[in-house]
Amino acid sequence: MRTAADARSAEPPKAVLWDMDGTLVNSEPLWGEALEEFVREHGATLTPEVLLAVVGTDDRTTMRVIANHLGRPVPDAVLDEWHDDVVGRVLRLLRDRVEPLPGAMRALAALHAEGVPMALVTSSPREVTDLVLPHIGGDRFAAVVTSADVVRRKPDPEPYLTAAKLLDVDPGAAWAVEDSPSGAASAEAAGCTVLLAPGAAPGAASPGRIALRTLDELAAP
Repeated sequence: MRTAADARSAEPPKAVLWDMDGTLVNSEPLWGEALEEFVREHGATLTPEVLLAVVGTDDRTTMRVIANHLGRPVPDAVLDEWHDDVVGRVLRLLRDRVEPLPGAMRALAALHAEGVPMALVTSSPREVTDLVLPHIGGDRFAAVVTSADVVRRKPDPEPYLTAAKLLDVDPGAAWAVEDSPSGAASAEAAGCTVLLAPGAAPGAASPGRIALRTLDELAAP
Protein backbone atom coordinates (compact mmCIF):
# COMPACT_ATOMS: atom_id res chain seq x y z
CA MET A 1 0.00 0.00 0.00
CA ARG A 2 1.44 3.38 -1.03
CA THR A 3 2.02 5.86 1.80
CA ALA A 4 2.41 9.63 1.97
CA ALA A 5 6.15 9.10 2.53
CA ASP A 6 6.36 7.03 -0.67
CA ALA A 7 4.57 9.74 -2.63
CA ARG A 8 6.73 12.48 -1.12
CA SER A 9 9.97 10.65 -1.93
CA ALA A 10 8.82 10.09 -5.52
CA GLU A 11 7.67 13.67 -6.08
CA PRO A 12 7.17 16.17 -3.22
CA PRO A 13 3.94 18.18 -3.52
CA LYS A 14 4.08 21.67 -4.99
CA ALA A 15 0.98 22.50 -2.93
CA VAL A 16 -1.41 20.84 -0.50
CA LEU A 17 -5.14 21.46 -0.89
CA TRP A 18 -7.25 20.71 2.18
CA ASP A 19 -10.89 19.87 2.61
CA MET A 20 -12.21 21.25 5.92
CA ASP A 21 -15.19 19.43 7.46
CA GLY A 22 -14.17 15.98 8.66
CA THR A 23 -10.62 16.47 7.39
CA LEU A 24 -9.16 19.34 9.41
CA VAL A 25 -11.92 19.94 11.95
CA ASN A 26 -14.41 17.65 13.64
CA SER A 27 -17.40 19.56 12.31
CA GLU A 28 -19.22 16.73 10.53
CA PRO A 29 -21.00 15.70 13.78
CA LEU A 30 -22.23 19.28 14.16
CA TRP A 31 -23.74 19.26 10.68
CA GLY A 32 -25.32 15.95 11.70
CA GLU A 33 -26.73 17.52 14.87
CA ALA A 34 -28.13 20.45 12.93
CA LEU A 35 -29.75 18.19 10.33
CA GLU A 36 -31.11 15.86 13.00
CA GLU A 37 -32.67 18.82 14.83
CA PHE A 38 -34.14 20.17 11.58
CA VAL A 39 -35.59 16.79 10.56
CA ARG A 40 -37.02 16.19 14.04
CA GLU A 41 -38.79 19.55 13.95
CA HIS A 42 -40.34 18.45 10.66
CA GLY A 43 -41.75 15.30 12.26
CA ALA A 44 -39.22 12.66 11.23
CA THR A 45 -36.06 10.93 12.43
CA LEU A 46 -32.69 11.29 10.70
CA THR A 47 -31.30 7.84 9.90
CA PRO A 48 -27.60 6.91 9.63
CA GLU A 49 -28.19 6.03 5.98
CA VAL A 50 -29.53 9.49 5.16
CA LEU A 51 -26.72 11.17 7.08
CA LEU A 52 -24.11 9.14 5.19
CA ALA A 53 -25.80 10.01 1.89
CA VAL A 54 -25.27 13.75 2.41
CA VAL A 55 -21.61 13.66 3.50
CA GLY A 56 -19.61 15.91 1.17
CA THR A 57 -22.59 16.92 -0.97
CA ASP A 58 -23.51 20.45 -2.01
CA ASP A 59 -26.32 22.32 -0.25
CA ARG A 60 -29.05 21.68 -2.83
CA THR A 61 -28.25 17.97 -2.98
CA THR A 62 -28.17 17.71 0.81
CA MET A 63 -31.53 19.37 1.25
CA ARG A 64 -33.07 17.41 -1.64
CA VAL A 65 -32.05 14.18 0.13
CA ILE A 66 -33.62 15.53 3.32
CA ALA A 67 -36.79 16.54 1.46
CA ASN A 68 -37.08 13.06 -0.04
CA HIS A 69 -36.56 11.56 3.41
CA LEU A 70 -39.37 13.75 4.73
CA GLY A 71 -41.55 12.74 1.79
CA ARG A 72 -41.96 16.37 0.80
CA PRO A 73 -40.73 17.25 -2.69
CA VAL A 74 -40.26 21.01 -2.61
CA PRO A 75 -39.04 23.69 -5.07
CA ASP A 76 -35.43 24.83 -5.09
CA ALA A 77 -36.33 28.11 -3.39
CA VAL A 78 -37.60 26.19 -0.36
CA LEU A 79 -34.53 23.94 -0.39
CA ASP A 80 -32.41 27.09 -0.19
CA GLU A 81 -34.46 28.38 2.75
CA TRP A 82 -34.07 25.05 4.51
CA HIS A 83 -30.32 25.10 3.91
CA ASP A 84 -30.03 28.61 5.36
CA ASP A 85 -31.89 27.33 8.43
CA VAL A 86 -29.45 24.42 8.84
CA VAL A 87 -26.42 26.67 8.33
CA GLY A 88 -27.69 28.96 11.10
CA ARG A 89 -27.90 25.97 13.42
CA VAL A 90 -24.36 24.86 12.48
CA LEU A 91 -22.97 28.33 13.15
CA ARG A 92 -24.58 28.33 16.58
CA LEU A 93 -23.04 24.95 17.41
CA LEU A 94 -19.63 25.79 15.95
CA ARG A 95 -19.10 28.98 17.95
CA ASP A 96 -18.20 26.94 21.01
CA ARG A 97 -17.10 23.67 19.45
CA VAL A 98 -14.49 24.13 16.72
CA GLU A 99 -12.22 21.15 17.27
CA PRO A 100 -9.17 20.50 15.03
CA LEU A 101 -8.77 16.81 14.31
CA PRO A 102 -5.72 14.91 15.67
CA GLY A 103 -2.54 15.79 13.80
CA ALA A 104 -4.15 18.62 11.84
CA MET A 105 -2.35 21.50 13.53
CA ARG A 106 1.03 19.75 13.42
CA ALA A 107 0.63 18.94 9.73
CA LEU A 108 -0.41 22.48 8.86
CA ALA A 109 2.48 23.98 10.87
CA ALA A 110 5.04 21.65 9.32
CA LEU A 111 3.93 22.24 5.73
CA HIS A 112 3.79 25.99 6.32
CA ALA A 113 7.31 25.92 7.78
CA GLU A 114 8.48 24.03 4.69
CA GLY A 115 7.06 26.76 2.51
CA VAL A 116 4.53 24.45 0.82
CA PRO A 117 1.61 26.59 -0.45
CA MET A 118 -1.75 25.49 0.96
CA ALA A 119 -5.38 26.16 0.10
CA LEU A 120 -8.63 25.33 1.83
CA VAL A 121 -11.19 23.79 -0.52
CA THR A 122 -14.55 23.34 1.19
CA SER A 123 -18.20 22.86 0.29
CA SER A 124 -19.17 24.82 3.39
CA PRO A 125 -20.57 28.35 3.04
CA ARG A 126 -18.25 31.32 3.51
CA GLU A 127 -19.72 32.22 6.91
CA VAL A 128 -18.97 28.74 8.30
CA THR A 129 -15.48 28.80 6.84
CA ASP A 130 -14.75 32.24 8.27
CA LEU A 131 -15.75 31.02 11.72
CA VAL A 132 -13.44 27.99 11.51
CA LEU A 133 -10.36 29.61 9.96
CA PRO A 134 -9.05 31.42 13.10
CA HIS A 135 -9.02 28.09 14.93
CA ILE A 136 -6.76 26.38 12.39
CA GLY A 137 -4.40 29.21 11.53
CA GLY A 138 -6.12 30.90 8.64
CA ASP A 139 -2.97 32.82 7.70
CA ARG A 140 -1.37 29.54 6.64
CA PHE A 141 -3.71 29.26 3.66
CA ALA A 142 -2.71 31.22 0.58
CA ALA A 143 -6.16 30.62 -0.92
CA VAL A 144 -9.63 29.69 0.32
CA VAL A 145 -12.32 28.25 -1.95
CA THR A 146 -15.83 27.89 -0.49
CA SER A 147 -19.19 26.95 -1.97
CA ALA A 148 -19.69 30.62 -2.84
CA ASP A 149 -16.58 30.74 -5.03
CA VAL A 150 -17.53 28.15 -7.65
CA VAL A 151 -20.42 27.42 -9.96
CA ARG A 152 -20.05 23.63 -9.89
CA ARG A 153 -19.26 22.07 -6.54
CA LYS A 154 -17.73 18.76 -5.52
CA PRO A 155 -17.70 16.14 -7.07
CA ASP A 156 -17.05 18.43 -10.04
CA PRO A 157 -13.31 19.26 -10.33
CA GLU A 158 -13.96 23.03 -10.38
CA PRO A 159 -13.23 23.64 -6.66
CA TYR A 160 -9.80 22.02 -6.86
CA LEU A 161 -8.99 23.50 -10.25
CA THR A 162 -9.88 26.92 -8.83
CA ALA A 163 -7.61 26.43 -5.81
CA ALA A 164 -4.70 25.29 -7.98
CA LYS A 165 -5.16 28.30 -10.24
CA LEU A 166 -5.17 30.66 -7.25
CA LEU A 167 -1.92 29.10 -6.02
CA ASP A 168 -0.50 29.13 -9.56
CA VAL A 169 0.38 25.43 -9.44
CA ASP A 170 -0.34 22.53 -11.75
CA PRO A 171 -3.10 20.48 -10.06
CA GLY A 172 -1.18 17.37 -11.09
CA ALA A 173 1.65 18.48 -8.80
CA ALA A 174 -0.65 19.10 -5.83
CA TRP A 175 -1.88 16.85 -3.06
CA ALA A 176 -5.51 17.02 -1.96
CA VAL A 177 -6.57 15.77 1.48
CA GLU A 178 -10.21 14.65 1.60
CA ASP A 179 -12.62 12.55 3.64
CA SER A 180 -15.69 12.14 1.42
CA PRO A 181 -16.38 10.28 -1.83
CA SER A 182 -17.52 13.46 -3.59
CA GLY A 183 -14.51 15.43 -2.42
CA ALA A 184 -12.06 12.71 -3.40
CA ALA A 185 -13.72 12.43 -6.82
CA SER A 186 -13.48 16.21 -7.27
CA ALA A 187 -9.77 16.29 -6.45
CA GLU A 188 -9.00 13.23 -8.56
CA ALA A 189 -10.86 14.65 -11.56
CA ALA A 190 -8.80 17.83 -11.20
CA GLY A 191 -5.66 15.72 -11.47
CA CYS A 192 -4.49 15.96 -7.85
CA THR A 193 -2.91 13.15 -5.86
CA VAL A 194 -5.65 12.24 -3.38
CA LEU A 195 -4.87 11.51 0.26
CA LEU A 196 -7.70 10.25 2.44
CA ALA A 197 -7.90 11.61 5.97
CA PRO A 198 -8.23 9.21 8.90
CA GLY A 199 -11.90 8.39 9.32
CA ALA A 200 -12.70 9.03 5.66
CA ALA A 201 -16.03 7.61 4.50
CA PRO A 202 -15.62 4.03 3.23
CA GLY A 203 -16.86 5.04 -0.20
CA ALA A 204 -13.92 7.41 -0.61
CA ALA A 205 -11.39 4.57 -0.88
CA SER A 206 -10.22 3.76 -4.39
CA PRO A 207 -7.08 2.44 -6.10
CA GLY A 208 -4.49 5.18 -6.43
CA ARG A 209 -5.73 7.12 -3.40
CA ILE A 210 -3.48 7.15 -0.34
CA ALA A 211 -5.14 6.33 3.00
CA LEU A 212 -3.52 8.24 5.85
CA ARG A 213 -3.34 6.58 9.25
CA THR A 214 -2.84 10.02 10.79
CA LEU A 215 -2.51 13.56 9.49
CA ASP A 216 0.90 13.61 11.19
CA GLU A 217 2.20 11.69 8.18
CA LEU A 218 2.09 14.95 6.26
CA ALA A 219 4.42 16.54 8.82
CA ALA A 220 7.14 13.94 8.18
CA PRO A 221 10.19 15.06 6.21
